[in-house]
Amino acid sequence: MNSYAKGVACILTSAFCFAVMNVCVRMAGDLPSVQKSFFRNLIAAVFALILLLRERQWPKITRRQLPLLILRSVFGTVGILCNFYAVDHLVLSDASMLNKMSPFFAILCSWLVLKEKITPVQGAAVLAAFGGSLLIIRPTLSNMDLFPSLIGLLGGAGAGAAYTMVRKLGQTGINRTMIVLFFSAFSCLVTLPFLVFDYHPMSGTQLAALLGAGLAASGGQFSITAAYCYAPAREISVYDYSQVIFSAFLGFVLFQQIPDQLSIIGYLLICGSGIALFLYHRRQEDCVKR
Repeated sequence: MNSYAKGVACILTSAFCFAVMNVCVRMAGDLPSVQKSFFRNLIAAVFALILLLRERQWPKITRRQLPLLILRSVFGTVGILCNFYAVDHLVLSDASMLNKMSPFFAILCSWLVLKEKITPVQGAAVLAAFGGSLLIIRPTLSNMDLFPSLIGLLGGAGAGAAYTMVRKLGQTGINRTMIVLFFSAFSCLVTLPFLVFDYHPMSGTQLAALLGAGLAASGGQFSITAAYCYAPAREISVYDYSQVIFSAFLGFVLFQQIPDQLSIIGYLLICGSGIALFLYHRRQEDCVKR
């Protein structure tokens, strides 16, 4: 396999792993999102720690990197908690799609934080994507899923802001595994007090589901890191939307969930906007090379 094929294989693996993670979170039952988040991040932290220890040289964190790591971890923790809440209360594919609003929030955050200009094409894509999210959310008082849908959208915003911080961190040359370890450990520490004072007893099945969520999340994180090592984001990022397909399939098979017509139109708008952005950025970079 060439590097491009390996990158595509890794990002598809990552999308499947994150879809499985959402299934495991759903199967864990009515446990608090904070408790689910703790076990998900604990497994990821252990994996990242093992990888760093194998390198035999502990990477240093500079004064410039520390605030960015903290911001990445805060936004990432908000994103996970909101996503887990949405997964528990919405159709799996709806929750996954709202979380996939993160690239569009990343564009807005890059404009606000990194002072990067938004082109007309990017602006149109962001507006179309938000239009798609409104079809999924359907903001009316009669919609019983309005609150969890808004929480799911907030999760996408948190993830988008977190990715902006990761991009800023990448410019500092920080070790990528350290980003995973810092975020996972930070999230565990933040959620630990809630776990101590409001711990909900778990059955063996629930514990197994949460451990499965942690393993799947670890596989997803390291697969997507490997994907972007094999091939540039401009060439393979569009394949990350396959998570919605995996989620819809698993939701139908395991929970008999079927998205309604408005949600499907929303999926098409968001995915179409993502594909349009992908093609636009690729064309822009090809023009620069010429």
